[in-house]
Amino acid sequence: MPMLNDPLELPCGVILPNRLLKSAMTEGLANVNDQATPRLSTLYRRWAEGGTGTLVTGNVMVDRRFLERPGNVVIDGNGGEAALNDWAAAGTSANNQLWMQINHPGRQCQRQVSAQPLAPSDVGIDLIGMFGRPKPMTEIDIRQTINSYAKVASTAKAAGFTGVQIHAAHGYLISQFLSPLANTRSDQWGGSLENRARFLLETVSAVREAVGPRFAISVKLNSADFSKGGFSHEDSLQVAQWLSDAKIDLLEVSGGTYEKLALMGDENDSERADTSQHREAYFLKYAEGIRQVTSIPLAITGGFRSHAAMQQALDSGALDVVGIGRPLCSQANIRPLLTGEQASLPSWEKELRLGPGWLGPNSANQKIRTLNFGAATQWYYRQIIDLAESREPNTHTGLLRVMLKHMLAERRMATRRAKTLRKS
Repeated sequence: MPMLNDPLELPCGVILPNRLLKSAMTEGLANVNDQATPRLSTLYRRWAEGGTGTLVTGNVMVDRRFLERPGNVVIDGNGGEAALNDWAAAGTSANNQLWMQINHPGRQCQRQVSAQPLAPSDVGIDLIGMFGRPKPMTEIDIRQTINSYAKVASTAKAAGFTGVQIHAAHGYLISQFLSPLANTRSDQWGGSLENRARFLLETVSAVREAVGPRFAISVKLNSADFSKGGFSHEDSLQVAQWLSDAKIDLLEVSGGTYEKLALMGDENDSERADTSQHREAYFLKYAEGIRQVTSIPLAITGGFRSHAAMQQALDSGALDVVGIGRPLCSQANIRPLLTGEQASLPSWEKELRLGPGWLGPNSANQKIRTLNFGAATQWYYRQIIDLAESREPNTHTGLLRVMLKHMLAERRMATRRAKTLRKS
């Protein structure tokens, strides 16, 4: 059985130094021109030198009009090639892998960025008024967006990134195409699962053509959306088979959307509560099903904290790579965990709530749960900024204070960015 420290050769020939993958986390560290910055280089150098074998960046957007949040890096004719080169050099400084995650938010584009985002259909998100009602994409929009994914992948390769990840999970654009709830189209891009998966598979094909056969391509896919009538686990199994036929190099399994926060480890979620013994390896059960129908190397992200649980998951044969995210915000150096000297990475989930009882992250009220999700996410943003500015992460800052500070900072960033775009 493989150990956490063992390398893994992917189908394209790329070798991962060990079995730990830093899963994508949005950084918000771009400048007002949506370009990479020295802070991103500092951040990824720290993670690279900390021992994680494969680093996946936060989502890099393909269209300057539509962002997941202010501060996203975008590659859309906006320059910044030298900064991308520096980011790639820093992020591979320990002979590790650095993969750029490529994404389009679709309807999950905040109002402060765009009042009318593009999406498969005009189905909006009822989430505290954060998102505008989307405009359905035309055939031209779809083709241009697929081409944009390929262009960004080509740019990533030229800059020195060692792979790319296509984000098809968590309710973003490709995930929206896959969902029968978000995609109500009646043309070749909607209806049957084959049609709903067309955008993803054509994107994979375009990216492969752009980067060649010896460059790593990963896809992040929901095991399920955990919404009644949405993208199901059975759908996920079939899409995983198609991705295997498309010869991707690594499939990262996750789950949930902004509307159904399985990605946050919601222990009230009865649809997957039994998949996580001791609240680790949230999606292991689903990965076991995918393993049975594909030959793709698999990574699972969600809930892993302890060396024992990570090694046990590898021993089970259900996965090849362990994905971790938020623990790396407060501990960049995970070499002690790799060797077994450290039993577990830090976990702050119990402390990350705006209040007790009905105000907690597992409240029955969806809006309260969403508010807690956002506040906790911003608490981790603060730690990412600390790392990026060469400080040690501060884990003692109050949750409400951090949330309010970041809301103001993002509003200012959005305003400055809008002024810059108008001038250009």
